[in-house]
Amino acid sequence: MAGRLDNKMTEDLTPAERYAAALARNAEQATALFPFRELYDFDLDPFQIEACKALEAGKGVLVAAPTGSGKTIVGEFAVHLALSQGRKCFYTTPIKALSNQKFADLVKRYGADKVGLLTGDNSVNGDAPIVVMTTEVLRNMLYAGSQALSGLGYVVMDEVHYLSDRFRGAVWEEVIIHLPESVTLVSLSATVSNAEEFGDWLDTVRGDTEVIVSESRPVPLWQHVLAGRRMYDLFEEETDHGGRGSSRREVNPDLVRLARTENSTYNPRDRRRGKMVREADRERERRQRSRIWTPGRPEVIERLDAEGLLPAITFIFSRAACEAAVQQCLHAGLRLNNEEGRQRVREIVEERTASIPTEDLHVLGYYEWLEALERGIAAHHAGMLPTFKEVVEELFVRGLVKAVFATETLALGINMPARSVVLEKLVKWNGEQHADITPGEYTQLTGRAGRRGIDVEGHAVVLWQRGFDPGHLAGLAGTRTYPLRSSFRPSYNMAVNLVDQFGRHRSRELLETSFAQFQADRSVVGISRQVQKNEEGLEGYREGMTCHLGNFEEYARLRRDLKDRETELARQGAAQRRAQAAGSLEKLKPGDIIHVPTGKFAGLALVLDPGIPAGRTNGHRGFEHHDGPRPLVLTAERQVKRLASIDFPVPVEALDRMRIPKSFNPRSPQSRRDLASALRTKAGHVHPERHHRQRAAAADDREIARLRTALRAHPCHGCDEREDHARWAERFHRLQRDTQQLERRIEGRTNTIARTFDRIVALLTELDYLRGDEVTDNGKRLARLYGELDLLASECLRDRVWEGLTPPELAACVSALVFESRQADDAVAPKLPTGDAKAALGEMVRIWGRLDALEEEFKINQAEGVGQREPDLGFAWAAYQWASDKSLDEVLREADMPAGDFVRWCKQVIDVLGQIAAAAPRENSTVSKNARKAVESLLRGVVAYSSVG
Repeated sequence: MAGRLDNKMTEDLTPAERYAAALARNAEQATALFPFRELYDFDLDPFQIEACKALEAGKGVLVAAPTGSGKTIVGEFAVHLALSQGRKCFYTTPIKALSNQKFADLVKRYGADKVGLLTGDNSVNGDAPIVVMTTEVLRNMLYAGSQALSGLGYVVMDEVHYLSDRFRGAVWEEVIIHLPESVTLVSLSATVSNAEEFGDWLDTVRGDTEVIVSESRPVPLWQHVLAGRRMYDLFEEETDHGGRGSSRREVNPDLVRLARTENSTYNPRDRRRGKMVREADRERERRQRSRIWTPGRPEVIERLDAEGLLPAITFIFSRAACEAAVQQCLHAGLRLNNEEGRQRVREIVEERTASIPTEDLHVLGYYEWLEALERGIAAHHAGMLPTFKEVVEELFVRGLVKAVFATETLALGINMPARSVVLEKLVKWNGEQHADITPGEYTQLTGRAGRRGIDVEGHAVVLWQRGFDPGHLAGLAGTRTYPLRSSFRPSYNMAVNLVDQFGRHRSRELLETSFAQFQADRSVVGISRQVQKNEEGLEGYREGMTCHLGNFEEYARLRRDLKDRETELARQGAAQRRAQAAGSLEKLKPGDIIHVPTGKFAGLALVLDPGIPAGRTNGHRGFEHHDGPRPLVLTAERQVKRLASIDFPVPVEALDRMRIPKSFNPRSPQSRRDLASALRTKAGHVHPERHHRQRAAAADDREIARLRTALRAHPCHGCDEREDHARWAERFHRLQRDTQQLERRIEGRTNTIARTFDRIVALLTELDYLRGDEVTDNGKRLARLYGELDLLASECLRDRVWEGLTPPELAACVSALVFESRQADDAVAPKLPTGDAKAALGEMVRIWGRLDALEEEFKINQAEGVGQREPDLGFAWAAYQWASDKSLDEVLREADMPAGDFVRWCKQVIDVLGQIAAAAPRENSTVSKNARKAVESLLRGVVAYSSVG
């Protein structure tokens, strides 16, 4: 079709124009891009063509585009170029699941003989010209000087924005910095707001890099809110304002009115108002109740199905809630597949799970999982067995699973686009607290909606929740990008590897080329400009305060010191008076007649109840959350009120006492009137106000006396323009103070990475891992240990902590180096193996304590992502049991852990055991041998047949 159109267009050209067009066509056909485009049954988008042309021109590229826009086509073109040039291409991803997926895609296109896979626990055809791998594997290759790097022409870094990840992001920067100059880098990122900044850094460290940014989605995304039975559009229909093609999206006024109505009926203070809520409010609430409610999960799926919006992914930020959602749909009788679909699902599931032992199926919840799949419903989260997750992904892509309830981990790269994405809430648990999701997270999650080549549009649906704010959602949906921030920090392993390759000085220079330092330096540039501008202003102020009688800057300093001293004394006096006032309130008793010094109820009052909080002790800590006693009093004007500390800025004392009748009822007007009358009569003979004369502390302060004398003796004190000069001096002081703060910020940001590296090197020198530019045998061992607790592992090897342990015992000890409990529970001590394993675990904790103290001494701060966290013993028993050949049922039951988590932690233990086997000293051969045996013991059953780590 395109060829016929081209022929028709050329018929209208002159012979010279046709000749020029033919030359251009021939030139295009001679490029590598031309045959590459023929591999696809759709036209490439402009940003893809631009990036591919830049690559073919020999430039590196950074492509920042939305989820589902086809960024990976640029990475695939790098593969195509490498093969056509007889060079290698490494395709890296942040997680093993993505690596497995990309490996399968490339094998389909280029054949199994040309594509390899390296993910730490999987090694397939590693010498192939195309190798898919996790980024950590490539980092380890670079430090080891692997022969596999020979002939490497291209490296694709998929999901490169992952370098913002606070735990693993540093690996991306290490790779980018250390790749040989001859390698062309292809960086694929989600849309970030500072792509140009990141591109500038790539240009600095990698050479000529083209930045290609696309913010348009290939499939339009519509935003909705589901409230009760109605689906509302979030935005009004876009209109052309002013006829100039500019469009602006306004929040749907129906939604705004709905939110305003609901919020007006939902007022926490109504509880206190009780029956005083107006009848009109109640009536409005009754009218709205039929429209404003959060539909149940089965209802949401049925609604989407009725409107043709399936398949859908519902993001729920809880694994347990994902599983519960599936059960709710089953109990509701939801069926999304016909009989043919059910049969096809069963065939695929049985084929993919054939290697799972029958006795494990019940333990894994296989039959309940299969029933849901047959109905077209599934969960997807990290707690699932990896094989189960892979099956869900395959069935979803095939259209045999139409409703998936997933945690946010699905948002990262896995190829599961949907027609619709549902968000139940806009709040999630971030590990420390419930926090609003960010615009970047919202973009990543909803980016799944709209399948390219299948859907003409995608749909994002947010469920109505109490207190819903349409404006907040519009802000999330309207902010398409988020900034990329480096999380780069030097580690112990990185330090010894760098020093071994480059020496300390060159290593320091390399670290200063990191994106983290690049961003810090860029911020310093702006601050430096402000400092320069301030200094010019200071010079002008200095001229303004010049006095012909003497040094006015010196005189101004005396005035400032005097004012500061007076303020300090006044503050001390006020604090003392507050403390005295609080103490006096504690002494009050029922029946005391007092004088309330200030406030709305100032005057005579009778104490009915001193208002001391329950559990009050004699110490000062009892009022941290109660703001002191709050006495209940009867005023002389017959009002019963609870007073606060603010009503007593000065101490109060009982002027007299009187008896409170037992029959007194504070709710009875007559009772209040009688007691107030008695109060006035009783208090008639006392003086209601007692003024305590307090001599000002300033009058007796020697420093204030000295400053006043010096001020009067200064030559500038007699200047006629003294106050005019003083105003300039005050401006000078404020600007000087601001400038000094800016200079401190510059000092704090300059060479921050290098300074951290220096502290790490100093500690490693102390422990004999480094001697100047020399890496000792201890250091060479550390260089082979990658992980968060690299130094602890190395120290355990050095101190022979694991000598003589059996393979299961060693597996238990190594688990403490990788495992991290999802929720800290200090109240319950984890179950541990007995004997030598328990002793070794105890020794590991003691070594960590020594390292922790050493890190504190060398100012290595774990809060900054540097240093060794405490080993977690929570997986030791499960690792020991599994390596001891216990059944899956027994291990999972005792571990109280989902199968997916169990498999993932086992894989990580296996990975570190492999490192220990390679790093253990030759004279410590039993550890090396037993580490390999432990790997064999762990790599069985569900762990062995799970391809995803």
